[in-house]
Amino acid sequence: MTAGDASGTLEQALAHAARLLESNPAMAAEQATEILKVVENQPVALRLLAAAHAAQEDMQGAVDILHALALRQPNWAFAHLDLGVALGRSGRGQEAITTLRKAVALKPDLPQAWRALGDVLMASGEHAQADAAYAQHVRCSTRDPRLLSAATALVENRIPEAEALLREHLKQAPTDVAAIRMLGEVAARLGRLEDAQHLLARCLELAPSFHAARQNYALMLHRGNQPERALVEINQLLAVEPNNLGHLNLKAAVLCRIGDYEPAIGIYGDLVARDPRHPSVWMSYGHALKTAGHTARAIDAYRRGVELQPSFGEIWWSLANLKTFRFSDDDLAIMRRQLARADLGEDDRLHLAFAIGKALEDAGEYEPSFAHYAQGNALRRAQLDYSADETTARVDHIRQRYTREFFDARAGCGNASRDPIFIVGLPRAGSTLIEQILSSHSMVEGTMELPEVTSITRTLREQADAASEMPYHEALASLDANALHELGERYLEHTRIQRKTSAPLFIDKMPNNFMHIGLIHLMLPNARIIDARRHPVACCFSGFKQHFARGQSFSYSLEDLGRYYRDYVALMTHFDEVLPGRIHRVIYEHMVEDTEGEVRRLLDHCGLPFEESCLRFFQNERPVRTASSEQVRRPIYREGVDHWRHYARWLAPLEQALGPVLGSYPEPPGREVL
Repeated sequence: MTAGDASGTLEQALAHAARLLESNPAMAAEQATEILKVVENQPVALRLLAAAHAAQEDMQGAVDILHALALRQPNWAFAHLDLGVALGRSGRGQEAITTLRKAVALKPDLPQAWRALGDVLMASGEHAQADAAYAQHVRCSTRDPRLLSAATALVENRIPEAEALLREHLKQAPTDVAAIRMLGEVAARLGRLEDAQHLLARCLELAPSFHAARQNYALMLHRGNQPERALVEINQLLAVEPNNLGHLNLKAAVLCRIGDYEPAIGIYGDLVARDPRHPSVWMSYGHALKTAGHTARAIDAYRRGVELQPSFGEIWWSLANLKTFRFSDDDLAIMRRQLARADLGEDDRLHLAFAIGKALEDAGEYEPSFAHYAQGNALRRAQLDYSADETTARVDHIRQRYTREFFDARAGCGNASRDPIFIVGLPRAGSTLIEQILSSHSMVEGTMELPEVTSITRTLREQADAASEMPYHEALASLDANALHELGERYLEHTRIQRKTSAPLFIDKMPNNFMHIGLIHLMLPNARIIDARRHPVACCFSGFKQHFARGQSFSYSLEDLGRYYRDYVALMTHFDEVLPGRIHRVIYEHMVEDTEGEVRRLLDHCGLPFEESCLRFFQNERPVRTASSEQVRRPIYREGVDHWRHYARWLAPLEQALGPVLGSYPEPPGREVL
């Protein structure tokens, strides 16, 4: 090919190379190379040559070509787009994010760049930023003014407006998969996970190769406590893109949910080996290692994360949350410097406040420790919409409706299985210790704080009249014997994935299930129920020092904690009266003082013979998925019982809220004052 020929046929030659790329990337590379011999550094030919290298899995060759091209064409968005994609496929996620951000800055309406940016952000564990990038992708992908307006509303978090626009659009175009996926995102943001799942399933029915929708679907199934189905979708995605870091990250999270920690640890280890620059992935890796009992490796993973991002408060709190870990003076100085930053985000600030509170507590500096705990709690309480009055009203309703006559009328209903052992109570009351003791028995398997009872209450709530005062309880009261048996069967079926051994019994340690004892008794009348109870001030203050990942909105105010504990005692006293002998209570202080006697009584209640291994629970190497994971790997120690007294002078609001419950402990006060 001569220079004259090239000048006349360059466009045709480039088009021919592009066609070859689809069917024969090696030939496409040859064609692009010939063009570059005639027109040196021709940008489109270089782009095609890089694409041909990538198609043949020569990612380094593609990156080298595109890096040089981007330097020569610094304002060409497509050069940065291709380079970002190639970097992402090479496992160089942070560089990919930086490069793709440059691409969208140069050309904000470039949909491919937003989608690619979403992919690498998802792979890095930055889910919120990934969602925003995917929304921008949809926004840039459509020319339909209605869909464009809906996408804009979604990006700007104007959710009701986005929903109205999308529903109107789908009346006219019911098979628009982009709109269906966006409506699924709307449902997810509104907490309607089941609606989101149905919409995304419809999206995939219409467009099975819509991989971004499948990833959303897998995420919704994961959030909706359907890990088996989520894994099916993730494995389909990985069959197409086996090295996609976002899919691998999500798979590791789902594996952790079902207790398969070692394969999850393997995935996280591979992710950080391929690209060690993502602090959120290091944190997830640390969580998995901690739960599986690899404490030293977990600390190393957490430290790698804060080295990358010293302001990452959640990782500092994760170190504090090991309970047995001690911060150095240098650690404390770094945390204090970060907390003093004016530009620190609120979540980082509250996590750092809790972590510094723990560091100062370990140093015996109780006054500044309490001040930091109070700061962290105040920040978190302001984020939550919790009402202590609503909790009291709910407890009063249960006490009025779930009478002895109510249960007598339903005697013999439910599933007869005795497999589950429910441990209920308040967080930080010793439930993990009881779980560790029981799971050290040859006939009992420990699992985790299972969400299935809560999922069942959500289903019942949806079945009831939305206008009723307490829809879940109204729906439960209307069920016949067959329906109650089916609920018990559903519980057993949905929790089966958590059972990894042949042990006949398993533990569900969700503490908040004390609110659902009526449901548990009706659907599984032979299941054992254990109530873990601890001194009210010790228990509540331990909760005040703890930043929970989710679900304990009452724990961020001393007054709320005191009222919640009082409501809990009132409800458990009620069930002791209407279901006498149904619930076995373990007083934490009694377990500390007479461990063997309490363990024998506990095993008797569960119908289990005594085994010495239950007294050596601290040698049990099973995964422990709570804040007490490191503490229950040590023998029982007396020192923790009265530790709260170091803070006694600041706890008057708690003591006042507890009222008569405090003075009568461990017995409940008279019913008339509850």
